[in-house]
Amino acid sequence: MAQVTTWHIDPVHSSVEFAVKHMMFSTVRGRFKKLTGTIQTDEENPDRSTVYVEIDAASIDTGAPDRDQHLRSADFLDVENFPAIVFQSKQIAGAHAKPGDRFRVGGNLTIRGRSVPVTLDATFHGVGKDPWGHQRAGFSASTEIDRRDWGLEWNQALETGGVLVGYTLKVQVDVEAVQEEAKGQAVA
Repeated sequence: MAQVTTWHIDPVHSSVEFAVKHMMFSTVRGRFKKLTGTIQTDEENPDRSTVYVEIDAASIDTGAPDRDQHLRSADFLDVENFPAIVFQSKQIAGAHAKPGDRFRVGGNLTIRGRSVPVTLDATFHGVGKDPWGHQRAGFSASTEIDRRDWGLEWNQALETGGVLVGYTLKVQVDVEAVQEEAKGQAVA
């Protein structure tokens, strides 16, 4: 019987950020302000652990309200018809027993109703008790994705060549998760 522990992502201390080229030479950064999710860890078999994250697509924030409104439109995220961006892990490769350990998380990223496999390079940052007696764990992960894989193809050609908005997004995830009160549950 394996010991499985459930952790809930703390949305106040977690973030999903991205960076994309603008006009081929500058970088625009943004983030999603609302996310939830769970991590289920199997200490004996870390590769059987799972991650589920749901992001409120309308919570996108690049610091420019007009641009954010455009990103919420049907040209990009189409939040009216697809309010959530979801990541569901399918495999975890590599143990994460001590701070600094690196591992990979593969799964499906669903944007605009289209699921595409992605792999995140992750780092475990440790576990500790907070001042209120709850166990917390920290992780970070990153990946690069091509937005066209999800049908996000809107762009504008530039007179000098190239396009207004880059196709490659660099994604950075930082997670602080709180352990569920129960110590875990035995599973077969």
